[in-house]
Amino acid sequence: MAAIPDTEGDAVPLDPTTTELRDAVLASPRAVAAHDRAAWVGLFARDAVVNDPVGSAPHTGHEAITRFYETFIAPNDIVFDVAHDFAGPATVLRDLTITITMSTGAQVRVPMHLRYELTEEDGALRIAHLAAYWELLPMVAQLMGTGIAGLRAGTRLGGLLLRNQGVAGLTGMAQACTGIGRTGKRITHRLCAAAATGDTATVTTLAGGRDTVRLWAGEAISPAELAVRARGLRCGKTLAAGRSVTISGETPDGPVLLIADFDRVAPRIETLRVYTHPIA
Repeated sequence: MAAIPDTEGDAVPLDPTTTELRDAVLASPRAVAAHDRAAWVGLFARDAVVNDPVGSAPHTGHEAITRFYETFIAPNDIVFDVAHDFAGPATVLRDLTITITMSTGAQVRVPMHLRYELTEEDGALRIAHLAAYWELLPMVAQLMGTGIAGLRAGTRLGGLLLRNQGVAGLTGMAQACTGIGRTGKRITHRLCAAAATGDTATVTTLAGGRDTVRLWAGEAISPAELAVRARGLRCGKTLAAGRSVTISGETPDGPVLLIADFDRVAPRIETLRVYTHPIA
């Protein structure tokens, strides 16, 4: 398992406080609630990437992000119910559930983890990468379970997707139906269970037997040390999105959020990030 930095891409040339990072992120749900497309798109850096859900084809740059907004945000009312926020260098993680009310009145609740990577652009913090970890197929099943209103909402969404993003958008979204799935959840739960009981041998094996795990604030530790620190870990909400598995956990010291990224082909954890100390 390879070590991983807490940010992706180029280094951020400033050192924002946790409050500044969180404030930059909180502007997103405010713009969504206000149905303010210009404000929402303006939160992103010019070459930003929106990967929503993780596993689908990404949307890069303001033009593509605008089309994403028109397809998935503009027609709906979206409410964020946040359990915990975590922060790392230039990063904010959100453990939440969103409630989406479609234009037809159909309503779904979607368990989710959001990862925001931030950067400086034109003297302000901007979102460089938004990764939304949630499961597409259960959401579709939930929507269809609402009856005629859900069927009409799904039909309208498909039409918007084709109109705004073309066939490539439809096939790109469908990619989210594949990924590591149940196999990834099983492997990640095994790692967490081993860490919870202090089984350093199993943790080390599942972590590849080498390298480090990246903790909040950039601290790197060995898999064996993770097993020591994670004693008593209890796993909660578990999501498989693309080749990643995310878990909301609880330890005797408080909530944690884990992101396990798997090899592109093999069912093997390549990187593991553990975020601790939620923002008060």
